[in-house]
This record gives sequence, structure tokens and C-alpha cells, in this order.
Amino acid sequence: MSKSIDDILSIFKDDERVYVNNEYIIGKIQELALKYDEKLISTILNNSKMKLHFFIEVGGALIFKREEFIEFIGGKYYLEDSYTKYRNKIGLAVDNSYIKENRDVVLNWAYKDCVLEGGQDREDAKQDEVFYNEVLASDDIDRLYENKVLTNFKKFDENGESEALVINENDNLIIKGNNLIALHSIKDRYKGKVKVIFIDPPYNTDNDSFNYNDKFTRSTWLTFVKNRLEVAKQLLAENGTIWITLSDVQAHYFKVLADGILGEENFIGDVIWQSRKSVSNDTFISLSTNHVFVYAKNKSVLDKNKFRLKIDTSKFKYDDNDGRGLYRCDPFDAPNERKNLSYEIKNPNTEEVYLPPEGRCWRTTNEEYNRLLSEGRIAFGRKGTSKPQLKVYLNESLEEQKGVTPTTLWNDIDTTTNATKDLEKLFGSKVFKNPKPEQLIERILEIASNENDIVLDYHLGSGTTCATAHKMNRKYIGIEQMDYIEDISVERLKKVIEGEQTGISQSLNWQGGGSFVYCELMKWNEIFINKIEKANDSKALKYIWNEMKEKSFLSYRVKVKQIDNNMSEFEELSFEQQKEFLIEILDKNHLYVNLSEIDDITYSVSDEDKKLNKEFYGLK
Repeated sequence: MSKSIDDILSIFKDDERVYVNNEYIIGKIQELALKYDEKLISTILNNSKMKLHFFIEVGGALIFKREEFIEFIGGKYYLEDSYTKYRNKIGLAVDNSYIKENRDVVLNWAYKDCVLEGGQDREDAKQDEVFYNEVLASDDIDRLYENKVLTNFKKFDENGESEALVINENDNLIIKGNNLIALHSIKDRYKGKVKVIFIDPPYNTDNDSFNYNDKFTRSTWLTFVKNRLEVAKQLLAENGTIWITLSDVQAHYFKVLADGILGEENFIGDVIWQSRKSVSNDTFISLSTNHVFVYAKNKSVLDKNKFRLKIDTSKFKYDDNDGRGLYRCDPFDAPNERKNLSYEIKNPNTEEVYLPPEGRCWRTTNEEYNRLLSEGRIAFGRKGTSKPQLKVYLNESLEEQKGVTPTTLWNDIDTTTNATKDLEKLFGSKVFKNPKPEQLIERILEIASNENDIVLDYHLGSGTTCATAHKMNRKYIGIEQMDYIEDISVERLKKVIEGEQTGISQSLNWQGGGSFVYCELMKWNEIFINKIEKANDSKALKYIWNEMKEKSFLSYRVKVKQIDNNMSEFEELSFEQQKEFLIEILDKNHLYVNLSEIDDITYSVSDEDKKLNKEFYGLK
């Protein structure tokens, strides 16, 4: 089939899903083809030459040759645009396909055996400038997961900021750096010790706190989540749990992914949290909820009786003045039908006879009911004229630590609107989009942890998880790569130490105190990525390229002379393509300084940092 790139792609120009900002999104075309998208297939079918090449008639029916189309649309012999020609010319092609397209499967969760190293910069950036992401094939990774050098240690407590002189197991920890790499760096220290992980990952929608590269398809999003979930699982204690909040957009895809990593048998529930109260009139159905998926590391070792909400003493409001104290009335019927639990109960005051409601039974046997009745533990309403109820006494509940079983509907806690207002009180302006409220984290930690347990959030964002954990006397680890970690996350925790009164502070009578240690993964190639992303013109990029040649680690595939000899063709690329290219040729194994190279004079690691790294990693 011989057609120019413009001729072939032009048939999709009216499809806003695949033609964005005057550019065709090849990955999206492939993804739609994989799903047998009706509109896409109709477009191909209505073009006579495309129909001839990608359809076959069988028994009078036309069959779409999906795999052939997907392979063709991503094939090297077809994608002859200037960027591709340039990359091929200077040697960035392998096995007849380009590095980024060198995958065994194109889009059927294409990258599940690869690693997505997601780089994030400014929270308010847009599209390609914002979320640099690259899928790394397994043979491109040899040192990516090695422990990294930590630097810029600071301690924050009631006395303010000071130099961190020691690192011990009781320190709360905030780490700035790529969360995938940071998770691997803390793995040896915290493996099997984390009681609760809460994450609010990017949802892959326009409403995220940062936007995605248009090419960041569902497949790459799943890979992004998968890589991090695999190592996070190793950090969980055997009786630990992980809680993940997501919107409808990715929730169901995530569930299938998580079942494969965490085990379907370890799935606990899908909590529906009412995240907003207001109604949007510009959509078919106003989105009011988020999913909170709950998984255990090993569900079989969890104690159901401890997986409970604390007792709400306000519900115990009745007192018969018989010395037993306050009690509440619970229904005496229970789910399911059982013959031995279905019998007549006569109200002794009215002589009215009751049977369990249809599809239900009584909570106890007839013999047990008679015992409870004789002990005065059965009520028939406040006036004595209703159906039977069970008296539950407060003092007994407290002694037996009988908490309340959580349900899958949480519509009685704060929303993102409340959380936004709390942050506005703290910072004087709206500093973060769609933050989670402290009440949400409080409920999770109340159910699944105790004081001094370790809590981890590797998508720290505005810092809600760590702020809540701090107030609830849990230890915590927060990881964030975005620059706002210093301006928002750290500043928020400093205010928590000072005793700020937003969120759950008043209900807990929070008075401040405590401390945390801040540190960063020591950058190397990441320095150049940051410079490339912040460059304003091609002149700046060429200056960065010259610096990269001297100081960075380049991919082993890169031939510096070929790039320099073809600089005129580099200049013909668009500004965004130039940035993409320079980022691509950096060796991702050297984004940060490996711990094994801490004594290399190239990196000038200070003696103080060497000491703290040895303490952190348990080295002699």
C-alpha cells in the first residue's frame, strides 16, 4: 500500500479524538482500532483504498484486519515525518522500529512488561510540556532501581527548621523525587513495615491536578500505576492495607490491574465516597462520587473485629435508670432467611405478634431471645408498642471494643470543597485543585491503623495524608516530585506542627507538636530534564545539548558526532520535538545519583550527606 502520510491520516482529520492541536495522535488511533471503535472503523471502511487493504470478505461479511492496521499505522515504513526521519538517521532505531515503539504488543495494555518513568514538573503546565513520560523496555533498565543518594536533609519541629543531624526509625519522612525511584530506594528500610498506604493517583483526565501528554494513553497510565503498585505491595506489612481513590474514568480498568498484582482474593471493598455536594448542569449525569478501592496485603490474617470505626458515643442516648447506663437500640432482625432464626415474637405490652421481615431472620435463636428478654435487653420502641429491638449498652461496647462495621457508602464526611476551603484558610488562596479532605484520611486510618503505625502516600500532592497522620499520631512517609512539595506540602506540615485548626484539628483537640525530616533524591540527568522542560527557545536547547555532552549520561545508542553533524535537521524539528528528543537520549538509569557512586568526586556528595545516607540505608 503506497500512500503518503498526509493522504492516509487525512481521513481521520474530522475526528477530534485523534486529531489534536493540528497533530495526529497515533497511539489513540491504535487504541480505538483495538476496541473496534465504530466511528473509526466506519471511517476506514468508507475509504475505498483503505477498505481494500484492511478488510477481507468472509461469507458475505467484511472482517476488519485489526492487527494488520495497528501494525501498519505504527510502522516505520509509514511514519516518515521529519522527526522520525531524524531519529532514524542518527541511530535511534532498533529492530526496524523506534525505541518508543519497540514493544511486543502495541496497545492491548501494551507496556505491562515495561517501566514507565513518569517525570513531573510544574503543576499548572500544559500537555507535552508538563508530563514527560517514557516507557522503558526491560533491557534499557539495569540501574534504575538501585538505591539513590539522598541530599538536602532538613528537620522541622516546634523550633522551626534545622539541620538533620541523625536519621532514625521514628522519624517522619518527606522525600522529593520521582516516586517510582524513591519507592525502590526506601524498600530495604521499610519492606513489610507499612500498615496503610493511601494514594490519590492522577486520574488521566483533564481535571487532574496536572495534565497529561496527549500521548499518555490508558495503556501507559496503567503501566505507570502498575510499576509503582508492585513495589508498594512489598512495603506493606502482612496485615497492611492499601487504599486507592479514583474516578469512574479509570476505576474499572484499575480494578482488573490491581487484582492481578495484589490478588483478587485480597480485595476488601469498593467504597463510594461522596466527593462533592453540588450538581453540575453541563453533563448528562453529575459526577458526585469517587471510588476508594481497598486491598489487603494478606486478607486472611486481618481481624474483622479490629477493622472497625470507633464507637460513636452520641448514638447511645437512652437510659432506663437501672444502673446499666446509656444504650442504643439496634434492629433485632438480620439479613438472610434461616429456619431456626424465624419464629414468632409477641410484644408483651400489646400482644401483637411479629415475624422477621421478608428475606430476613431474627438475630438469635428463640431460646437466646427469651434470655435477652428476661434480662431486660429487648426494647419495643420508646413507648413499648413497636417491633423488637436489641439494647446495646455503651459501657459494654467500650469494654469489648466493639466498633462499627464500615459500609461501602461514605456520604457523611467532608468533600473536596471542604478540603479546598481548608487549604485557602491555611495559605490565603486556592493553592491546589481537588484536594482530599482530612476526614477521609482520618476514617481510613481509624479503620486500618493504630497509633505509631507507618502510613505511606507516594502521590503526596497537597499533603493531606501526612497532615492527618501527623495529627493522629501515626508515623508517615510522603513522596512527591512536583515542585509544590516545598511550597505546599512541607509548608502545610509546618503549620500542622504549629497547631493549625483546619480539617480534623478541632475534633481531635490538636495542639501542635511533632517533627518530620525532609530530603531529596540527588539529581543528575534529572537536572537536564528540568532544564529542557523549562527552556523557552531552540537556542537554549542547543546550549543545554552542549552541556549534556560534557556532564550528562547519554543513552548507549546515542552517537554524539552524528547528532552534531546533523544539527541542521535538528533545527528543522518543532520546538516540542527538539525537547522530546533531548529528553529521550538521556540515560534514565542515571536520573539520580546511585548510592554505589556516593564517593565519586563527580557528584561532590558532602560528608554530612554521606553520614546520613549510611544511617538511612544501614551501611557501616
